Amino acid sequence: MAEIEKRHHLHIVLTPRQYRLLCSQAKQCRLTKRAYLASLIEGQPVKSRPSQEIKDLRTEIHHIGNNINQIARSVNAGIAKPEDARRGLYLLDQVYELMFQVANK
Repeated sequence: MAEIEKRHHLHIVLTPRQYRLLCSQAKQCRLTKRAYLASLIEGQPVKSRPSQEIKDLRTEIHHIGNNINQIARSVNAGIAKPEDARRGLYLLDQVYELMFQVANK
């Protein structure tokens, strides 16, 4: 029979600034303060969750990608018009522009 793992309680004192940082960083990772600290102690990677802006960007890129795929299918089927190809290039430029804006923030 496995021994029940003992729990240890720890009391720490933080400055107001340190406490705010702990709360903010744990919230960004969508973890409790205890889970956040435990992950750091165990050396597990702790990553912030994507912001709403990043989520919106992913959705927009997904929609643009769908449009580009539709254009590519019509080109491969031989039914595309020159303006379809221009539209595809325009959409691809939009993707690059969105990625550039996010990368520079």
